[in-house]
Amino acid sequence: MYGLINRAIQEMVCEHFDEATWEKIKQKAQVLDEQFLILEAYPDDLTHRLVKSASEVLGFSGAQIMQDFGEYWVKYTASAGYQEILDMAGDTLPEFLENLDDLHTRIGVQFPKLRPPSFESTEVAEDVIELHYRSTREGLAPMVVGLVKGLGDRFQTEVDITQTQSREEGFDRDTFRIEYRSE
Repeated sequence: MYGLINRAIQEMVCEHFDEATWEKIKQKAQVLDEQFLILEAYPDDLTHRLVKSASEVLGFSGAQIMQDFGEYWVKYTASAGYQEILDMAGDTLPEFLENLDDLHTRIGVQFPKLRPPSFESTEVAEDVIELHYRSTREGLAPMVVGLVKGLGDRFQTEVDITQTQSREEGFDRDTFRIEYRSE
């Protein structure tokens, strides 16, 4: 994963806890880098170690860490210089979800080693979307839950998200049911 992800994890921990807590997490994860380079690709294992260590140090499940990170990621990327790209992806939650693959294509120009997930959204009823998520990476479904909640905040839209299928249960994708209401 790119350093942008690891830097965002660092900033989330420092913002919600403190620098000393981040140092404990880094030490437990055996991460020596003082600062992550945003455009540098790092092994996925490094990010997984950070999440596992954060879980142990903070006393939250790995899934909760990933969900919280997903929510944080939406705000972080907007403040880290990607606001225009986010704006181009849509003005409403349904429109943004529909354009996630296009968003990743645009980002891939800046991050040539990007291995983006794939999303497919389908409106199944009024104010209800089914979101299909496919990735070559394991264990990121909780982050999708957080991302959708963060996008709900971005678009001032109340969301209820439920995972209805999981790759961990043998399905070929993770599927989520999203019910939403504009505030």
